[in-house]
Formats: sequence, structure tokens, C-alpha cells
Amino acid sequence: MTKSDVIVLITGANRGIGHAFVEAYLAHGAKKIYAAARRRADLDKVVALDPTRVHPVVLDVTKPEEIKAVATTVSDINVLINNAGALSFGGLSDISDESLRRDMEVNYFGLIHVTQAMAPLIERNGGGAIANLLSVVSLASMPGIGAYNASKAAAWSATQSFRVDLAKKGIRVFGVFPGPIDTDMAKDLPMDKTPPLHVANEVIAGIEAGAEDIFPDPMSKQVYAAWSKDHKAVEKQFGSM
Repeated sequence: MTKSDVIVLITGANRGIGHAFVEAYLAHGAKKIYAAARRRADLDKVVALDPTRVHPVVLDVTKPEEIKAVATTVSDINVLINNAGALSFGGLSDISDESLRRDMEVNYFGLIHVTQAMAPLIERNGGGAIANLLSVVSLASMPGIGAYNASKAAAWSATQSFRVDLAKKGIRVFGVFPGPIDTDMAKDLPMDKTPPLHVANEVIAGIEAGAEDIFPDPMSKQVYAAWSKDHKAVEKQFGSM
């Protein structure tokens, strides 16, 4: 697949890292970009980047009927970026059931259901790629975001399962493990953050290079190197934050 052949669906494309993915794919010469968000009005700014190549799609990844409808609209895709995400604050010992379910519904079940619906399209179009936006907390949990930790760890497991299932169908599945990104979702995290466009470009480069696990920023690269040597040390480090 050449850059000019890419037809990509990006979930959660209205802001943050999703918006950056649209920018990056436009710069990389993608043929068509389906930008998805829960509300059509939220996509006006991203469509304005290139009204010819950017096509708005209404999609709430927690609603199976919307996923099914979108699958009939984006039948020509060969790349899927599972970016839609939710982040609730609170430890598992005191978080509300509503928040727990929200993070799991978006970050885990949403990723699975969208992939199940879109993978047959990618296979029918000759194969391609699926990239799942995970997090370094897939590797080790941080305090205060217990539901998010659990949902991203579960999404990592799902990514590995899909990787095996879809390889024989000509679809490469990539896991992306960023550290904190400078977006509205992470604005309350007291940590250094990486610009979203940097992350998006690193992910696209990783897909093109065939790197199944992508660590797209300095923090994530450092965490992975440390985790590879001593995962318990990283667990303790994160737990003390």
C-alpha cells in the first residue's frame, strides 16, 4: 500500500490526537479520510482542513447500530485507527460503576465492535492495517485512573488477539502505547505531555515500518525500555506517582 492509496477511518477524530491523525494523514498524501465523531457538528473544523478528502462520519463506538450503519458508508477503507477514548478519574476502590462501565464500553468494547465491523471491509479491499490507541498504562497502572488502566490493559489483550486472528486475512494489527499527550483528555494530568501531531506522525511511520508495537514519544520509549528489563520496577514506579 502506497501513501496515496490509503483510505482511512479515524474514530474520535474531532479533537486531540484524532484531529492530529487527520492532519498527519493529509500531509502524508492519503487518498480519503473518514473522520468519525459522535456529533456531526463537532467535525466542522476537521472537515475544513480539506473538504475534498475529509469525509465526516457520525459514530458513537458504544452504539452497535451506528457501527453497522457506518460500515456501509466506509466500505472502501484499508486502514482503521481506533482512537476514540474515555478517561474517568478515581481509583477502583471508590469509582462509580457508571464511570467504570463508560471507560470499558468506549476503550475496550468499542474498539472490539468497531474492529469486528471494519475488518471484513479491509480484507475485501485487499488487506491493510488497524492501529489501536492504547497507553503506557496498558503495561502498568497509575493511581487515580483505575478504570482507564483496566480498559487499556484489556484493549492491549484484544489487540494481540486480533493480531493473530486477522494476520491470515492480510491485516496487520498495531498497538500504540503513548505516554501523556497534550489533549483535553489529559489536561488534568500533572505530567509533561507530547504534542498530538508528533504522536500521529510517529504512529503512521510505525505502521509503514511494520512495527507491531509503537511507542510514539520519549516517555513511552523510556517506559518500554525499563519495562522490558524489569516490569515490576515500572509497576512500583507508576504506583508511586
